[in-house]
Amino acid sequence: MNGVMKMLKVILCCSAAMSTSLLVEKIKNEAINENIQIDIEAQGINDIDERTQADIILLAPQVKYAKKQIEKLVSPIPVAEISMRDYGLMDGKSVFSYILSHVKQEKE
Repeated sequence: MNGVMKMLKVILCCSAAMSTSLLVEKIKNEAINENIQIDIEAQGINDIDERTQADIILLAPQVKYAKKQIEKLVSPIPVAEISMRDYGLMDGKSVFSYILSHVKQEKE
């Protein structure tokens, strides 16, 4: 990746925005290592609404049941699920790669 890419705006959504805070930090570190600007934050599921602005919204496994509802609220923002494995391991590198590939697909 090159540094020409615009800043990515990412929201990690979980039930109360507490369990994702460690993953947010790990993803930020991966972005720094790749020289990619990222604005990433954890939000509780009840904080997501039609005013939400992001390049992508990632759902933690415990809130994936709400994917269709959230997609309707935030359309056309893509909504994707974090795998149980990556979430359980708090694998920031894998989730960051997933973010980049998903955002790239949306732009094509």
